[in-house]
Amino acid sequence: MTSGWKPTAPGIVVTQQSERSQLQNKEIALRLLQARLLEIELAKKAEERAKLKGEHVAAGWGNQIRSYVLHPYKMVKDHRTDYETSNAQAVLDGELDEFIHSYLRSRLGGE
Repeated sequence: MTSGWKPTAPGIVVTQQSERSQLQNKEIALRLLQARLLEIELAKKAEERAKLKGEHVAAGWGNQIRSYVLHPYKMVKDHRTDYETSNAQAVLDGELDEFIHSYLRSRLGGE
């Protein structure tokens, strides 16, 4: 007895022939199909997650987004956009709006 079941998804074929009962073969084939479909779905999700995450950049020296100089003069520089400010204390207090605007302008192509 052979049990072959072809789903509507192209390229996926599951065949089960080890049992004597056609019903048991069909149940096993359906479980195999479900496992393969789940495997494909998990691979798609992992690929989408990797695409959203982007390329990995090590958090090491020389890979920082901003530099803070607090002595002998005060300056904060964004290395992605080359935006600089001498009000380092305001940046340290959380005032990042100008950096955000500068980054968005650089991403849109206008300065």
